[in-house]
Amino acid sequence: MRLTVSPWVNALSRTQFRAAAVLPRQAQVRQYYGGAGGKALGDSSQECWDLRSDTVTEPTAAMFETMRQASKGDDVFGEDRCVTGFESRVARLAGHEAALFCTSGTLTNQLGLRTHLRDPPQSVLCDSRAHVYVYEAGGISFHSQASVTPVVASNGVHLTSEEVLENLIGEDVHNAPTKVVSLENTCNGMIFPLDEIKKIRALTKERGIKLHLDGARLWNASVAENIPISEYGAQFDSMSLCFSKGLGAPIGSVLVGDTMFIRKARHFRKLFGGGWRQAGMLAAAGEYCLDEHLPRLGLDHRRARGLAERLARLGFQLVYPVHTNMVFFSSESVGVPMGDIIEALEQNHVRIMDYGKNRARVVFHHQVPDEAVTRIADVLERMVRSGKNKPATD
Repeated sequence: MRLTVSPWVNALSRTQFRAAAVLPRQAQVRQYYGGAGGKALGDSSQECWDLRSDTVTEPTAAMFETMRQASKGDDVFGEDRCVTGFESRVARLAGHEAALFCTSGTLTNQLGLRTHLRDPPQSVLCDSRAHVYVYEAGGISFHSQASVTPVVASNGVHLTSEEVLENLIGEDVHNAPTKVVSLENTCNGMIFPLDEIKKIRALTKERGIKLHLDGARLWNASVAENIPISEYGAQFDSMSLCFSKGLGAPIGSVLVGDTMFIRKARHFRKLFGGGWRQAGMLAAAGEYCLDEHLPRLGLDHRRARGLAERLARLGFQLVYPVHTNMVFFSSESVGVPMGDIIEALEQNHVRIMDYGKNRARVVFHHQVPDEAVTRIADVLERMVRSGKNKPATD
């Protein structure tokens, strides 16, 4: 049977290769790269950190206590004071009249778009990387009977007003006119500049086109730019604001808009099967996150920048600029397969997300300390150093 091995293994001496051939892949990584940070790979005394996403956070004891004390009314009947209070607070923060608390960002995005899209044929314009287009199971076409116009951001960060204008579809009988432009802030951790949003708002308003924001991580942009959520909110007809990402709630997202818009969205929520009963405890968790976690988002950004700086010094290539809590990097420039990196980090009790093509995503959140930056960088430094000193092939 032919043994297929990583090109990294082929760089070993024949003696090392014979030993590696009978070892499972994790053991190979352990043998080639050794430990990091003064501890052996797989040391069970190390604390485990999951940086695949900021959705992996777990409720703290204090959050659970807040949830335990929450009201227990029926939200479908509009009788839970924690939910109604939470919705009112988020609406005020966003500068809108009303809000609707739901289970997920996908639901609030799709509800927002469906509430705008009532007159087919119709289409939505968005970034080609947008969550509403790529990661919501084709919801725009399924729920709203609308097509999508995905536009590639030529600057690699965000759409421009010129790109939006160039790709708008007019009222031609052969086409599905653009009825909604959907933006995302942040996108892959990158901030959409408010000045550019204002330009897009001006051209959509002039043409009677609605402007929606997927603001799952708008909290991060707000903190990083020191811009109140309400200043962003003033530019949009609707916004989806997630609480289970950087803010660290166990579940929940809020859709904001004017009173009539939210009333209709609440009707669609029931149609989608999204009404819930004793949701007060989850609303209380959202309130807790606004009070306790929102002020600390800047720490996540600092740690992300710190890791990005270490990676750059080691020769790794950053896929996107690091504006907030996300780091995307490629290992091609240092010649180490990303699969080996991910396995070595897992053996050091750190999890990051494989993004394919020798790229990975690292997402910081409030349950990841400064030590995680050091551990990741130390493991990668050892691997890069081992690569530079690997023996030549025969």
